[in-house]
Amino acid sequence: MNPKTLLDDYEIAPKKSLGQNFLHDPNALEKIVTTAEIMPSDIVLEVGAGTGTLTQYLAQAARRVISVEVDERLKPILDEQLADYPNVWVIYQDILELDAASLLWPDDYIVVANLPYYITSAILRQLLEHDHRPMRLVLTVQLEVAERIIAQPGNMSVLSASVQFYGQPKIVSRLKPAAFWPRPDVTSAVVRIDTYDNPPVDVPDADTFFHVVRAGFGQKRKQLKNSLGNGLHLDNETVKMLMAEAEIDPRRRAETLSLEEWAILTRTFAALTR
Repeated sequence: MNPKTLLDDYEIAPKKSLGQNFLHDPNALEKIVTTAEIMPSDIVLEVGAGTGTLTQYLAQAARRVISVEVDERLKPILDEQLADYPNVWVIYQDILELDAASLLWPDDYIVVANLPYYITSAILRQLLEHDHRPMRLVLTVQLEVAERIIAQPGNMSVLSASVQFYGQPKIVSRLKPAAFWPRPDVTSAVVRIDTYDNPPVDVPDADTFFHVVRAGFGQKRKQLKNSLGNGLHLDNETVKMLMAEAEIDPRRRAETLSLEEWAILTRTFAALTR
């Protein structure tokens, strides 16, 4: 059923503060399930059940669906819409306050989510940095965010470096505003991220890698010699030594570095500060 009709029936108004734009286009819903490559034996973690439209598609494909929904006002709608799906468990909680990955331990799982702009980075960090990360993620996000996730050197950010450290992302399709209700003001995209068993670059540990990356991006439009010096609390001579040994021009900016160059900087920094 159309989400507008369902919400009107229960006299529920979408909350802008929760980024509630409910996907209802059947072609888009089928595309998401196909992209997730869900097998009958799979477990799916859905972030944001909404009115249960996508949840139904997932339940038909998967062995079990665990859906996390922050808005408890939607419970009567979900009780109605999911009554015929005993393999669905809805948890009414903020995903950022729930250790969902541990809840799913030790089973492999797939994440499917329609993420509002303001929590996309936080949710990705929570899921990807966990020891029990998903096999893959299929996310509906703003096109601008999708392009940041897949960015290459020249346009890199903490977000792109973080996602690409843990998995290989690609934009699968674009979704027009008409695919949602209420209609958002922006185009959206479906992104698939296939996670790695091990990072694609050699670093001493993930914490040190992200310490260096975040320092590098800590001051926008600054040259690396300045941002790394400030972010890593290094004096000028140590920064010069770091950049020289890493063979990276200190005048470059963080967005121009590749993942491998960040790894080289991390290894060099770790060696210098041992």
